[in-house]
Amino acid sequence: METKFSIDQKVVYPSQGVGKVIDIFEKKFKDELLLYYKIYIDSSDMVVMVPVSKADELGIRQIVSAKEAEEALNLLSEEFEPITSDWKLRYQMNLDLLKKGTVKDIAAIVRCLYNRSKVKELPILERKLYDSAKRLLEDEISFALGKSPKEIEAAIHTKLEPFGATQRPKHIVSLDDDEDDDLMNDVNDKSRDSDDDLDDSDTVSTDELEAEEEDFDDDEF
Repeated sequence: METKFSIDQKVVYPSQGVGKVIDIFEKKFKDELLLYYKIYIDSSDMVVMVPVSKADELGIRQIVSAKEAEEALNLLSEEFEPITSDWKLRYQMNLDLLKKGTVKDIAAIVRCLYNRSKVKELPILERKLYDSAKRLLEDEISFALGKSPKEIEAAIHTKLEPFGATQRPKHIVSLDDDEDDDLMNDVNDKSRDSDDDLDDSDTVSTDELEAEEEDFDDDEF
């Protein structure tokens, strides 16, 4: 079977970050011999094994070019569409972007949630989503531009907070000023224990965020 990536090639695993293909091997699964990529994710010191046939479906891709990385950075300071105050809707929209995993999608999440946090403190899940997206963005852009994560972190902050100006969305769509607070009153008790566990990891994956989200899917609004 032909493979898209080769051993020692850097790739991006959506929701996990930049990794390196360290092996391509065959393994038996349900009486079928499948070809796998073994990918090492440096930021989380984790090894994942992905069937070659599923790589596209999972969104695994090569690192963007330097030009695309610069475009993603510039997107952080651009104006954007109104932000809904319905945090659960906002969260799901951004989670969908994270699963798509393009560098511009991740930059859009960082821009959205950073600017929302300047209006009102983010709920727990959104704060974790923001932290995860920001780390993923720093990770890929640092490789694409050949700079350290610290340098890229500073560049991201500069784009989000241009000197002499504060970036603002065009306007906020306000559904209910107390909506975030009412929702979080229902969620806080359920989230507290898992919140401590998530804080121990460097990157929050899509699966972890979705699992935590399922804990309160049945809550009434």
